[in-house]
Amino acid sequence: MSAHEFLVSPTGYLAPDKLLDGIDAGDAERRIKDGLHSVAEIVAHLSFWQDWFYARCTSQSAPMVTTAAAGWPAVAPGSWPDVRARFLSRLQQLAALADGDVTRPVTPPIEFPPLAHYTIADALTHVATHNAHHLGQVILLRQLAGSWPPPAGSWTW
Repeated sequence: MSAHEFLVSPTGYLAPDKLLDGIDAGDAERRIKDGLHSVAEIVAHLSFWQDWFYARCTSQSAPMVTTAAAGWPAVAPGSWPDVRARFLSRLQQLAALADGDVTRPVTPPIEFPPLAHYTIADALTHVATHNAHHLGQVILLRQLAGSWPPPAGSWTW
């Protein structure tokens, strides 16, 4: 499976861009009753980690966060279009990294021991599985809000 398929155009679930289509700012930024996060907050969280992994994969300095909360940036009211666009743009940039040598280690190594051995391929896989987990939450929130399926439709099984 190519990184593009894994990150941008998966066959096992709806592609992220289609999954996020048809959500207006009000729905994206609203928390469902008793929900921990809004759709926009989840996507901002995904963007945070995509940006972090992209920086590390391109040898930029990006220290590991010290608390989980640091990976959940605040979402300003009305910012949903920008949050969505940033997520999708970085997703494309991450997939493009696969055009290079994905077997090379992330340099400098990630300071978190379970990730210290990561190659570019490992980092891309990490991002893809992290995204899949949280995009599943977005689907559930959309279902609870009555805004599923998105305009492109979805799998029926």
